Amino acid sequence: MICFEGVEKTFCQDGARAEIATGITATFPAGVCVGLLGRNGAGKSTLLAMIAGLVRPDRGRIRARGSVSWPVGFQGAFHPDLTGAQNIRFIARIYGVDTDELAAFVEDFAELGSHFQAPLRSYSTGMRARLAFGASMGIAFDTYLVDEVTSVGDAAFKARSAAVFQARLARAGAVVVSHSMAQIRALCGAVAVLEGGQLRYFDEPEAGIAWHEARMATLR
Repeated sequence: MICFEGVEKTFCQDGARAEIATGITATFPAGVCVGLLGRNGAGKSTLLAMIAGLVRPDRGRIRARGSVSWPVGFQGAFHPDLTGAQNIRFIARIYGVDTDELAAFVEDFAELGSHFQAPLRSYSTGMRARLAFGASMGIAFDTYLVDEVTSVGDAAFKARSAAVFQARLARAGAVVVSHSMAQIRALCGAVAVLEGGQLRYFDEPEAGIAWHEARMATLR
C-alpha cells in the first residue's frame, strides 16, 4: 500500500515554476497494479522517484507498506568501473538477497554474454537497461515501480520482460507509467491520472483511460 499525505512538489525550469504535486492525498491499495497516466511533462517519473525515496517532497509525506523497488530500469546505483556482475552483487548485498542467486538470474535474463564480466562503462545504453531490468525483476518486492522499461530491447526481449513482470504481479503490486493504453489494459487493475499537480484515482481502468484521453484531447 502506498499513501500520499498532502504531498507537494515544485520544480523551477528555465525560470518558470513547474508544479508536480499540489497537495496530493491518495492511496494505492496493496497488491494492485496501478497505471499512472498523464501528459508529457506532468511529472509521472518524478512521482515514481518520490515513491522510491529518490526525490523528497517539498511538503507532506509518502508512506509505503512493504518493500518498494527503485524505478525499474533506474541505473543510478550502478558504478561504471565495476563489472555488470559486481554491480549486481553489490545491489544484492544492499537489499539482503542471495548474491549468487541474483547474479545467476540477471546473467541468464539479460543475455549479456561475456559483457556481464566487463566494466559497465563499456556497455551500450540498451545493455545497461537490460542489466537494470534484470536486477529489478530478480528481487521479490511487494511493489514494483515501472517507467516504460519493457520498451527496451528487441521483440524477443520485450516479450520475455513482459512475461517476467506479469509473473511478479501474481504476488505483488506495481505502479506502471506507460503511454501504451494496450499495456495499461493488459497489466493494470486501476488507473491514476496526474494532471496539473493533482492525482485522480480510478478503480476501473477504462474510466481512468477515458478521463485521461479526454484531457489529452483538449491539448491538441
